[in-house]
Amino acid sequence: MSQKDAFQFIILMGLVSLFSDMTYEGARSLTGPYLGLLGASAFIVGLVAGLGEFIGYALRLGTGIIADRTRHYWLFAFIGYGLNLFAVPLLAITGRWELAALLIVAERMGKAIRKPARDAMMSYAARKVGPGYGFALEEFLDQIGAMLGPLFLALIVFLNRGLGNLASYRRGFAFLLIPALIALIFLTLSHHRFPSPESFETREKWVEKKFDRRFVFYLIGISFLAAGFADFPLLGFHFQKQNIIAGASIPLVYTLAMGIDAVAALFFGRLYDRIGLKALIFSTLISSLFAPLTFLSRSMPVIFLGIICWGIGLGAQESIVKAVIANLIAPEKRATAYGLFNALFGLAWFAGSALMGFLYEVKIILLVLFSFLAQLLAIFFFSLLKKGRNKGGSL
Repeated sequence: MSQKDAFQFIILMGLVSLFSDMTYEGARSLTGPYLGLLGASAFIVGLVAGLGEFIGYALRLGTGIIADRTRHYWLFAFIGYGLNLFAVPLLAITGRWELAALLIVAERMGKAIRKPARDAMMSYAARKVGPGYGFALEEFLDQIGAMLGPLFLALIVFLNRGLGNLASYRRGFAFLLIPALIALIFLTLSHHRFPSPESFETREKWVEKKFDRRFVFYLIGISFLAAGFADFPLLGFHFQKQNIIAGASIPLVYTLAMGIDAVAALFFGRLYDRIGLKALIFSTLISSLFAPLTFLSRSMPVIFLGIICWGIGLGAQESIVKAVIANLIAPEKRATAYGLFNALFGLAWFAGSALMGFLYEVKIILLVLFSFLAQLLAIFFFSLLKKGRNKGGSL
């Protein structure tokens, strides 16, 4: 198929991401308070959130392997998106926190089912237009949805505030059925228009189809990158505890970070197609500055510079890191590679977040040092990857 066809596929799947992110990112902005209103304790809220993320990442290794073996990428996509999206509006009819918790975990499981297969299909088209640009364009649309979802839900809750918090939250979850259905419509259109995304991949002879040493170095580097990259809730916690940014303004700061993420994904995705792995090293170097700028300063301009660095790091992670795998791994092993990558990334992120939370309570400077050094170690392992052509593409 042509480059134009590949571009159309990326746009269609990007629109799937936009409306699916509207659905579950919108819901995630209120699931914590909603569980609390249903009677869950703070411990339960934290446990459900952590369990959902752990399952959402850990299962990707298994689903990636099965997707590669069966080659039924679209089947995994439809099952995953169905569970991922319909679990959200079903929150509107829950009366107990146990059922709501089950739906929250099910939503993350749905993402685990469809993510490796979806990334593999995207990689076939992305390599046709430039892997960096292809994944960056999808991430750009994805982040637009991540920004619009919480705003859409906030509007629905605001318009129904007279019903009380619990009823207004339920009304908001119910309205998220709209973007969920739109996402599935675009997914169906994508499947109808491009039933075999594998045909985007140019027939090339890959010298080595097994995972080689460079992939191991890459996974180690990615693990350090994930471990040293703080979750935004920790940043928000710091801003509120230190009285740096008012509580009502913290979501606006997050929205700004998501906007920077979207723009950075496009820029660094294009840059990767031009200069290769240097783009990932450059973006990681920039993102390593977010911790000292945000945690050690009380100056608003400096803090916002740190937020910009954080957004740049997140945008590069969502575009370049997947593009590298598209050039590093043979097509028939790519879903497995994405599954392994996501599982290790999630585990490292979880462990790093827990450690940084602990270090924050001990001494903030220790958190900053860990974050900074972990990302420098990531750069070191990225630099070990040899340059030049790698079977089917340039790193």
